[in-house]
Amino acid sequence: MTETANPRVLWATPGDAAAVADRIATELARPGEKRLAMTGGSTPLKVFALLKDRGLDWSGTTLALTDDRRVPDDHPASNFGKLYAALGDSGARFERLEEGAAVAPFDLVWLGMGEDGHVASLFPTMQALVRPGATVIATTPIPLPPEAPFDRLTLTARALKATREVILVVTGASKKALIEDVLAGNADYPVSDFLRGSDGPPVTIYWSE
Repeated sequence: MTETANPRVLWATPGDAAAVADRIATELARPGEKRLAMTGGSTPLKVFALLKDRGLDWSGTTLALTDDRRVPDDHPASNFGKLYAALGDSGARFERLEEGAAVAPFDLVWLGMGEDGHVASLFPTMQALVRPGATVIATTPIPLPPEAPFDRLTLTARALKATREVILVVTGASKKALIEDVLAGNADYPVSDFLRGSDGPPVTIYWSE
């Protein structure tokens, strides 16, 4: 691990899919009930495949998503569909996102980040039905991303930060540069809310080229 200017935030070395799978496997090995919030998109698929092949004990684990597109489960853009296809027979419980639902705290929250600094489906510019507390809200990014032009459901920042730890998994030099800019003090991105200040859970950044 490498320290940053914020003692709450560390860089993980290495930061590849195997390292992320190792971190999740460590969480599963803890005794007792566990709640994990998993990121969506294409990045997690390698990690899901690695986890599926390890023969891990998922009993007592609840899997939720940080966000999802408002499409049917069998739609190619469905995060839930991808997660369930990979781990549906693991023995884990699955918690769906429901607009307005209150969300219990997590043990681990896995975040991704877009090129614009968005996390989950909390975008720099969006339409959103604001709700207080740790809950699920509906959002619509402005503009709609051409690769995923869908309305979304997402956990609020408060729900995402109600956890023992956050892991932020990103790839590419441009995303690393954005994170370094945020750690240097830029508060203009949604991810800034997770990387700046002394309050909030510890964050480990897994970066790979």
